[in-house]
Amino acid sequence: MGSMASLSAQRPALQSVLRKCHQSASWATQCEVSLQCRGIVQALPNLVGSRHKRLSKCNLPSASNLGPQMHRSFLSGCSQALRSIRHNEAPQKLGRQQIRAAAVAETQQLETADASGDADPLPLAEGLVWTNRTHACGQLTKADVGKSVRLCGWVAQQRSHGGVAFVNLRDHTGIIQIVSNPTRFAAVHLAAERVRLEYVVVVEGTVQPRPDEMVNPNMPTGEVEVVAESLQLLNPVRGALPLQVMVAEEQEEAREETRLRYRHLDLRRPQMSANLRMRHAVVKCMRRFLEDDHNFIEIETPILTRSTPEGARDYLVPSRVQPGEFYALPQSPQLFKQMLMVSGFDRYYQIARCFRDESLRSDRQPEFTQVDMEMSFMTQEDILQLNEDLIRKVFKEIRGVDLPRPFPRLTYADAMARFGSDKPDLRFGMEIKDMSDLVADSSFKVFSGAIASGGAVRAIVVTGGAESISKQRLKKGDVLEQAVSAGAQGLAYIRVLKDGELDTIPAVASSLSGEGQAALLERCGAGPNDLILFAAGPQPLVARVLDRLRNYLGDKLGLIVKNAHAILWITEFPLFEFNEEEQRLEALHHPFTAPHPDDMDDLRNGRALAYDMVYNGTEIGGGSLRIYRREFQEKMFELIGLSPEQAEEKFGYLLEAFDCGAPPHGGIAYGLDRLVMLLAQESSIRDVIAFPKTTQAVDLLTRAPSSVDPKQLEELSIKVVS
Repeated sequence: MGSMASLSAQRPALQSVLRKCHQSASWATQCEVSLQCRGIVQALPNLVGSRHKRLSKCNLPSASNLGPQMHRSFLSGCSQALRSIRHNEAPQKLGRQQIRAAAVAETQQLETADASGDADPLPLAEGLVWTNRTHACGQLTKADVGKSVRLCGWVAQQRSHGGVAFVNLRDHTGIIQIVSNPTRFAAVHLAAERVRLEYVVVVEGTVQPRPDEMVNPNMPTGEVEVVAESLQLLNPVRGALPLQVMVAEEQEEAREETRLRYRHLDLRRPQMSANLRMRHAVVKCMRRFLEDDHNFIEIETPILTRSTPEGARDYLVPSRVQPGEFYALPQSPQLFKQMLMVSGFDRYYQIARCFRDESLRSDRQPEFTQVDMEMSFMTQEDILQLNEDLIRKVFKEIRGVDLPRPFPRLTYADAMARFGSDKPDLRFGMEIKDMSDLVADSSFKVFSGAIASGGAVRAIVVTGGAESISKQRLKKGDVLEQAVSAGAQGLAYIRVLKDGELDTIPAVASSLSGEGQAALLERCGAGPNDLILFAAGPQPLVARVLDRLRNYLGDKLGLIVKNAHAILWITEFPLFEFNEEEQRLEALHHPFTAPHPDDMDDLRNGRALAYDMVYNGTEIGGGSLRIYRREFQEKMFELIGLSPEQAEEKFGYLLEAFDCGAPPHGGIAYGLDRLVMLLAQESSIRDVIAFPKTTQAVDLLTRAPSSVDPKQLEELSIKVVS
């Protein structure tokens, strides 16, 4: 029985090498694998005893005689030996053609057995086993050579070479190479040859240095390996993996839908693991700065609160105990943190979960995380300086980047005039120039008409654009499409040729005199081979069109300095914007933002004491000083169209708090998801969130949202009508 058990243990190794030999297109590989087979098969007679001595006559050539003509005969000998193991029979003498057919059939049978799960499995631990590790995979170094270690993790790669099995074992710290020793630890060697990707195993062994020619400088553990003395399977993979965890650079990633559906696998990928660990590091860094250096305290605010009329749509939660009444999930902790200032907590922060029912995109999610802060008895300058120190610390610790001191600043008006955006990307130039005064009397009615109706004519200059951008792209191609998608009716342009002549549409050419041409080129700073792109119309439209063109061409022409870190403050936002659809004013940020002291006599057109932090063209944080007196807050409510009764019904608790001695205060909130996305150099916040939703607000992993039991709806006094 003992010899037959040993023989059975050899079968997986023989199956493996047979399959590899059959599938290989390389003669050298086939010879190498055949020699492995030969070693196993020639050992069979010694294992099974005299009853199967005929196995030694299974057409087994010596290594020196192995050649192309003998290969199939040798392979068939291995196959006959395997059948002898299975059927407890002595091998039969077969002709050459029969031998070849038998070898191929045997290999195909093995492949079918593997696909159906009938192949011999690795020994699986009985029951549930909880084991621990002595070391982490990714932290072994030459200092650990000679140590006995126990490692736990997932199989990241498996390969066999020269009779030795290699397994790359992965855990949360990285990868270590495991090697088998078929002479000293035969059973472990066979197990190492049978493991598959993502099997969960525990390995015990000894750390040894790699041979000089096997050192891998691209791996942190590339100087050492572990010789396995024990390998135990804790959990296999049943069925095909829906996506590959370890993807080579030349391979395409799985589709995002697949990644989100099998997020538990996707999060094993090194990139995703690194992103979430970076997210943790960012939060840890911010906590330490706020708590240890500046005496902030973290206070949690309610998730179930009441709906407010401003901002995006609320997510509503029905109340079972108050039929017909609803909670709202918070879009931000805004009012609660202000009341904490009234309560005297002085410096508050929170890693806050927020919810908004709005259209989604790559940098938005229905539920997201803010780093929320509020401070009492601090000026705007104090708040800006503190937050510059915070973000400088984050960038230095996380990316090793030194940000400027102080951060540059632009007012909202300057940013819109120069870049057409309140979140400009300053990694490249292409600033907007105002041409309105130069073309106010132009015969080109698109220009003069826009100015006569209170609008503007502005332009950007694309250096070298007369050569790099064809007229086709300007008239019918992608550049025109970008302008139209931003709201333009068309795209006026001037191409400055090498000799200084202007190439443009006839209507523009006829409207420009010699002096007019010179003034326009001087205003733009355009020279030979440059391209001037115009936008005309209402000022918001002009800004939107030129902002779109600027960013699009900056990217397409490679003008953006990818490794630059352009950060700045935008200040002095308008207090209100006009809602054309509802024909009323609404707060640009929120109605609790304090107005600029110089604009108290004209609040409708006034500026706000508000500030946004912008990094590489993306807003990463924003805040303001707050109104803290009742009469000023009531005036804001009145200007946005709330009656005194509505204000009392919606915000009476806040007004009441102001009457109890509210201190001057202000705050800021950072979009944590967006900040980490930028630090990780990802293009979507879904890649820095553990379990995100799709752009349709669907969780593909848990299949939420879903229908619910009618009894649950009945308990909530809700009836679905469509």
